[in-house]
Amino acid sequence: MEWRSKSFSALSALELYKILQVRIDVFMLEQDCLYPECDDKDQQSTHLFGWQDDTCVAYARLLPPEVSYPGCSSIGRVVVHPDYRSHKYGKELMERAIAIQKQQFPGMPIRISAQEYLHKFYTDLGFIVESEVYLEDNIPHQEMALYF
Repeated sequence: MEWRSKSFSALSALELYKILQVRIDVFMLEQDCLYPECDDKDQQSTHLFGWQDDTCVAYARLLPPEVSYPGCSSIGRVVVHPDYRSHKYGKELMERAIAIQKQQFPGMPIRISAQEYLHKFYTDLGFIVESEVYLEDNIPHQEMALYF
C-alpha cells in the first residue's frame, strides 16, 4: 500500500472518486446516516489516504485551523475500507495524520468529533475527552483534543 497526502486540487479524478466512494459506503450506507457528505470543507483540506490497486484503503481529511473549530486544526472523515479493517491501518492512518497536522500547524491543538465506541482508540493516541456524549447524525460522539 502507498500512502498519499494531497491538496484537493492535486487529487486525480479517480482518487477523488474512490475517496468519496469509501466515505459514502461507510458513513452513509454502512452506518445508515443521511447527511451532506460534500460539505465544502474538502477544498480547504489535505487528503491523506492509503492507496492499493485503485482502492482507497484508508482515509482522513486534515483540516486547517478555523475550518471546523476555532483555534484548532482538525482531523475528520477517518475511515478504513471494510475489506482492510483487520490490517490495523486505522492506527497508522491517525499517526500519519497527527504528524502532518503537527508539521503544518506547529503548537496548534488537533480537535476531533469522535464516535464514542472509538474512545479507547483515540485516547491511546493521546486525545483527551472534552465533552459529554452527544448525538451527531444519530451516532454517539465525543469532542476530543490532542495538545502539544
